Amino acid sequence: MRVFNFSPGPSMLPLEVLQEAQRDFLDYNGTGMSIAEMSHRSKDFMAVNAEANALLRELMHIPENYSIIFVQGGASQQFAAVPLNLMNKGRADYLVTGNFASKAFEEGCKFGDAFCAASSKDKKYTYIPDVDTIKFRDDIDYVHLTSNNTIFGTRFTKFPTVDAPLVCDMSSNILSEEMDVNKFGVIYAGAQKNIAPSSLTIVIVRNDLINNPLDICPTMLRWDTQVKNESLYNTPPSFSIYIAMLVFRWLKKMGGVPAMQKINEEKAALLYDFIDNSSFYTNSVVVKDRSLMNIPFVAPSDELNDKFVKEAAKNGIVAIKGHRVVGGMRASIYNAMPIEGVKSLIEFMKKFELENK
Repeated sequence: MRVFNFSPGPSMLPLEVLQEAQRDFLDYNGTGMSIAEMSHRSKDFMAVNAEANALLRELMHIPENYSIIFVQGGASQQFAAVPLNLMNKGRADYLVTGNFASKAFEEGCKFGDAFCAASSKDKKYTYIPDVDTIKFRDDIDYVHLTSNNTIFGTRFTKFPTVDAPLVCDMSSNILSEEMDVNKFGVIYAGAQKNIAPSSLTIVIVRNDLINNPLDICPTMLRWDTQVKNESLYNTPPSFSIYIAMLVFRWLKKMGGVPAMQKINEEKAALLYDFIDNSSFYTNSVVVKDRSLMNIPFVAPSDELNDKFVKEAAKNGIVAIKGHRVVGGMRASIYNAMPIEGVKSLIEFMKKFELENK
């Protein structure tokens, strides 16, 4: 029986994508072999790679002066790749609004003068600093931020306007709402939340930022290495790129990112409205900064939180436990989570509240 998987990542994938992959698994495109067995230099896989690239460009309206690369190592590897490719002046400003933003900042400090220009740690990352009041330094290589906070459930609804390139870790909300790519110098994202299985990372980089990495930058982390080789410098995460292609096709069929944003706003509104009108569950995030993708909430006690997680699993609602630094529960409602899943969660929450008041 299929369950509703509220995991923050790896997360659920669209059912029709899984079914298509299942049909193709033993014999992709008449080749007599699985995509998982295929040479990344074969014409069939190179066609998959090219289609995935083209579909992502179409879905996100990525201008021609940007390159798309598919790499390994997760978004966490890009925490180092960003300064190694961009920190030529040795200075960068970071916005620290959660766990992964903090890790990116710590990594940046290893390669130069990384400065925390704003942070929401003072209130346990339950809000996003006002970007209009942040004072960025002059003569910096870039400003780095994380657009959606997976653990604490916040998101940027407005981005700072800066002279330096804006670098964004968009791992947990890429393709979930419309974004103007032109505002960013670099966008990167781990694919395991909204796009594909783990192991694939997507990097979208403006072309003028590609060709001047630090001398110490390893060959594999150089964006120009990957761009010149069309993401095929070494063996790529082939199966994840194939699944990404299928997901991009599915997104296009669904009406693209604008249609998906409307669905995501509806899903999030249903769950937030229920929590806000409950005297049993609470969400501590500042309302204007609430994430559409990750919704943390707590019951009145740790004992009830533990009980909720266990009983939810028995009702087909899995991976609902909150991150250890926050506790409680967290519903990650990425693109592939159907609205029926959110409604099922709410019905269980109602039942649990009545039985445990």
